[in-house]
Amino acid sequence: MRIFFDSIRGIRFRRGPARLLGGIAGGLAEVTGLNVWLVRLLVLLSFLLPFVGIGLYAAVWLLTPWQDGSIPLERAVGGHPER
Repeated sequence: MRIFFDSIRGIRFRRGPARLLGGIAGGLAEVTGLNVWLVRLLVLLSFLLPFVGIGLYAAVWLLTPWQDGSIPLERAVGGHPER
């Protein structure tokens, strides 16, 4: 499992510092260079799709590292990255 989580950290995508809830839209806005409110609107619009919006957001939320590199799913299964 450690290799899996380390590979996720290697992508260098982090939750954005400008966050309202999970920080996913802020992180996407930072990576793409788009306005954070535009990305938030697009994320909200994706929730209109039955599974894609909420299901994908939940999966990304579980797997996206915080700014310090910790991953929620990794903490939930008891793994702690050594720093």
